[in-house]
Amino acid sequence: MMQEQERAVPALVDAAADGVAQPSPRTRRQGFTFIEIMITVLIIGVLARLALPYFNGQIRESRRSDAKTALLDLASREERFFATNNTYTSTANSLYGGTVSFPLYMPNGVGTNTTADYAVSVQTATSTGFLLAAIPQNNQTSDTCGAYQLDNFGTQSNPNLTTAYSGCW
Repeated sequence: MMQEQERAVPALVDAAADGVAQPSPRTRRQGFTFIEIMITVLIIGVLARLALPYFNGQIRESRRSDAKTALLDLASREERFFATNNTYTSTANSLYGGTVSFPLYMPNGVGTNTTADYAVSVQTATSTGFLLAAIPQNNQTSDTCGAYQLDNFGTQSNPNLTTAYSGCW
């Protein structure tokens, strides 16, 4: 039995001159090869390239929703103003109070155009009706839906589209 163990040892390790066992050249080293790492990086890159446009589309869609909400809020304020004054107004401080002026930059409501997604304003206001607009700004200008409009009858439209796009409103 002792002879069987002695034969197995040289197959697993090679004895160095000083008697310390060394790994056999036949055993595989641990870790990843450069090719395996590059294939992994390539797969991650392809997946990111496919996912990024979808992600950006979802961001634009959520910003569209914010703009529509801002228009509906502005329309509600116009109707409240009309109920009290029997006319519509185009001045922001009459609707929001304080020293606010149009356009309102969304999502912040007030501020500058440097980070805004939409500029919301009253296009026209008379004693019989109003027309509100949300105009895309900055990165949102690449959105296929373009600007939004809402009037006192609740009619929603996209004035800059040459063809109807049902997914906008």
